[in-house]
Amino acid sequence: MGDAMKGVLLYNLSKEKLTKLRFLLFKLGLEGRVVSPEEFNLPVGVLAGAEGLSPAPEATEAPQESFSGEMLVICGLSSAQFSGFLNALRANRCTVALKAVLTETNARWSSVELHRELQREHEALQKARPADAAKKSAHK
Repeated sequence: MGDAMKGVLLYNLSKEKLTKLRFLLFKLGLEGRVVSPEEFNLPVGVLAGAEGLSPAPEATEAPQESFSGEMLVICGLSSAQFSGFLNALRANRCTVALKAVLTETNARWSSVELHRELQREHEALQKARPADAAKKSAHK
């Protein structure tokens, strides 16, 4: 993704979590951009400043869709920066269930579409985990 921000798009975070995340990003030398609900229909890549993408006319004319769940979209980080960010989240007990990395595919999706897809994946993983845990348990 050419010229996308090096940082994280931040969605629907509590004031406390937003403050914590902004501090972590600052310490790591990364940007943080709060995405407002009015921007949820725009392509995620446009929000991240990716080159070659522009909002489709229907994105600004379509009825405004929204979501209330937290979400992070990680943009333009090297693998070392990505690992550092995830480690900082864990070390500071700053949990956000829905996280994505900006890709050429999802850069064209609206935030609503990306959130919907991440929510489906998260729910599928949650359903699979109890079954996996039971298989691995030594106490049967």
